[in-house]
Amino acid sequence: MTGTHGVIQDRQFTVAAEPWDGDDGTRLRAMQRAELDARYGCDDHEPGSAPTSEDITVFLVARDSDGAAAACGALRLLDAESAEIKRMYVLPAHRGSGVATAVLRSLEAEAAGLGLGELKLETGTAQPDAIRFYEREGYRLIDNFGPYAGEPLSVCYARPL
Repeated sequence: MTGTHGVIQDRQFTVAAEPWDGDDGTRLRAMQRAELDARYGCDDHEPGSAPTSEDITVFLVARDSDGAAAACGALRLLDAESAEIKRMYVLPAHRGSGVATAVLRSLEAEAAGLGLGELKLETGTAQPDAIRFYEREGYRLIDNFGPYAGEPLSVCYARPL
């Protein structure tokens, strides 16, 4: 992968910052929400406040070689030293292609560029694929933080940058 002015490219995907409320990002996040609603059997499975355009520092969209949106992810600042990964999602047809890793590495590069020292994230107990992915990518299990503390469906991870 090579980076040029915030754009990361690999053989199959281009990852770049896009507006939070853009059509493709909105569609990807709606698909993520529908998938999570189905996994958890309800639409009330997110502790804390949902991310918005006002509190997201960067929102990235990965596009395939045809320019179609394939995945997304965002950063929300927690404090001067850390940010939380939000709304990581890969379309089912692109899972296993490496696009999730491309988005994650791009988010890490964005966070490092902001001078942050750590990324945190929350995923859920009904998402074993996400848990395996983050552990494989070097994220370590931590005590649930912030709004996830005491939440039985939440699993939290962190990685120093």
